[in-house]
Amino acid sequence: MAILSFLGGPVIKGLIDAYQAKLKAGNVDSKIAADLAASEVAAQTAEIQIHGQLKIAEIGHPWEPEKLAFYVTLVFFAKCVIWDKVLGLGTTPQLTGDVSTWAGMIMGFYFGKRTFENVARIIRR
Repeated sequence: MAILSFLGGPVIKGLIDAYQAKLKAGNVDSKIAADLAASEVAAQTAEIQIHGQLKIAEIGHPWEPEKLAFYVTLVFFAKCVIWDKVLGLGTTPQLTGDVSTWAGMIMGFYFGKRTFENVARIIRR
């Protein structure tokens, strides 16, 4: 549930901001708008929690298997860039053969998938 704790900060901040807007609202229209904003934030929070529960029910744990390959590849690239190049504290042998192809495909598919999802989400609105 690490993602819920990561998202908890902005969600809680949104709830507090909506409640403060409600308290500051002088007229009925402002109070209705503040109530609506608070209810939307609460609905988003509930949706995030339900999505997390569904993921655990479907695959048995909160992390997604397709992202594990991305994380492993990301750790390798981060080690190469930060440890080897930026800090100059070592060298990592170059990836060759199928492993090199797989690493490139994993990164390409992950970022391509996220790009496609974001574009589809924007178009759907």
